[in-house]
Amino acid sequence: MTKTYDILIIGAGPVGLFAGYYASLRNVNVAVLEALPEIGGQVTTLYPDKKIWDVPAMAGMTGRELIERLEAQAKRFDLPVLTNHKVTNLKKVDEEFVLEVNGEQEMRSKAVILASGKGAFSPRRLQVENEEELLGQGLSYFAPNLNSYEGHTVAVLGGGDSAVDLANEIEKRANKTYLIHRRDAFRALEQSVLELDRSGVEKKTPYKVLSTTKDADGRLKVNLSFAKENEVQESILVDDLLVQYGFKTDGQAERDWAVDVDWDKAGLVVEDQMKTKEEGLYAIGDLSSYEGHADLIATGFGQGPAAVNAAIASFDPNHAGPGHSSSLNID
Repeated sequence: MTKTYDILIIGAGPVGLFAGYYASLRNVNVAVLEALPEIGGQVTTLYPDKKIWDVPAMAGMTGRELIERLEAQAKRFDLPVLTNHKVTNLKKVDEEFVLEVNGEQEMRSKAVILASGKGAFSPRRLQVENEEELLGQGLSYFAPNLNSYEGHTVAVLGGGDSAVDLANEIEKRANKTYLIHRRDAFRALEQSVLELDRSGVEKKTPYKVLSTTKDADGRLKVNLSFAKENEVQESILVDDLLVQYGFKTDGQAERDWAVDVDWDKAGLVVEDQMKTKEEGLYAIGDLSSYEGHADLIATGFGQGPAAVNAAIASFDPNHAGPGHSSSLNID
């Protein structure tokens, strides 16, 4: 007979991990399902060594450190985090949710919390003719190890948080760092831009990369033009060209599930307590959508407990709590 969980949480990024931990604090039967072989979501994939400044009491922690701490916290109550568990369908049968996992396995739960983010994503590409040829040969879209830029000359492309933060971090390691952006103003957090202004990063604005080739020594010759023109104005030689133009999502796979929910352009529509229109189903983190929602890890950390508490009330209205964790004897 198939086991029925109290709560299943889909997605083991930072928001899903914390929601699972909080559900463990409330002593319910919970598990977290992750489609990928490793936990951490976009934090692990995109910026494990980038510092994160907008998580309370953890300012300046790297993405890797954040996930490591969340994992250790989750293990405090032996929270099951099941990797390689891709949910391929979700439907409501009577009073339970039935989850199809990896196209065949069935799991059941009284309530489900979706923390799966914006779905599959891919980087916005550098629009040069020989992009495929240069990929992995100096041109990259990810920065998994910032120490690999030690002593290099590096150009970072972009004007948002990822580009500015990476330029600031790489500048501490590289011999020379450029930041190339098509506008004069940057879209990153104000304090990050102030750090950029105080750093040794050389800003190239308003420029775009018109073309790039390799020289005889294997370095990249990056030809720059003014943002609204197509004539080379300047060329720089770099060891690494790191593109940070952002990412595009391929659409949430959840849209194809059998469960009946509402979507808008930003994601899955929720109401108070992160409720979807389907009783017992909740969405938190970047997947959720409501007026004024900010796609921040800190936002998701607050949404998790709200969804867990509402979920427990939905299947067990007499379950006492929640109390304050400071009143619990869990040492």
